[in-house]
Amino acid sequence: MWPSSKSSEGDRVSKLYSFGFDEKESEDCAMCYVIVTCRSMLWTLLTVAATLAIAAALITPQWLIGTERQPGLKSRSNLTTDSIDKSNAFKPTIGIYNRCTKEHHFRDLYTDKCAPFVDNFFTMPDSEFPHFWKASLVIFILAIMLLVFTVFTAVISLCVRAMCRKSIFTISGLIQSIAGLLLIVGLVLYPAGWGSQKIKNLCGDDASAFNIAGCSLGWAFYTCVGGTVAVFICATLSIQAEVATSSDKVEDDILQGKHLICLP
Repeated sequence: MWPSSKSSEGDRVSKLYSFGFDEKESEDCAMCYVIVTCRSMLWTLLTVAATLAIAAALITPQWLIGTERQPGLKSRSNLTTDSIDKSNAFKPTIGIYNRCTKEHHFRDLYTDKCAPFVDNFFTMPDSEFPHFWKASLVIFILAIMLLVFTVFTAVISLCVRAMCRKSIFTISGLIQSIAGLLLIVGLVLYPAGWGSQKIKNLCGDDASAFNIAGCSLGWAFYTCVGGTVAVFICATLSIQAEVATSSDKVEDDILQGKHLICLP
């Protein structure tokens, strides 16, 4: 029985080297195999979607929505309900580093203006650019950089399964977990800056840390929260993606000489 077993094992090995490659050449050739499974594809697509959602939320000035006011009013304290002209009233919005407002140009001509309000990141006082928002912005940028890297690794994982002798799925899942933790810290720091004078001008004098008074949360904030949840889901799916792409069925297809392997 033993000789037969050894012969069977030898046949499997010989298939990998049937074209005369040495061991290193065979490892290089293995890089040409494209393995697609439902779980690995779901992980890749969700990684891309989560990264785009968080990036879109960060650059959009729709984190806080103020109350209705007239163009030209910088503070909510100067506003009374009876004085609002509904035809020109608008709701200003603000993001982490940018804002949208309406400007009066000439007679009845009003235009929307969306632009960054940050003149100098390091020297702007807390009343104009809350220090908590500065820290939050830096953390969000770091998280997005990590997520962009995982988008790259998720795409190349179709044909590359290892990086620095470690599973590319394990590395990506770990980085996604770190990025998710950074996003949570950023989401906590952002409302900590609501006590700034800039937010009081937008939401009212009652605004304070974690209290937006008369304002409401915009869709960008909820998008960032949803993206953060998706990032942790991606970190979990990376484990399943690794299991799916290293199954016995995949190994059998490789031994059969298939270069494009698609499995459910």
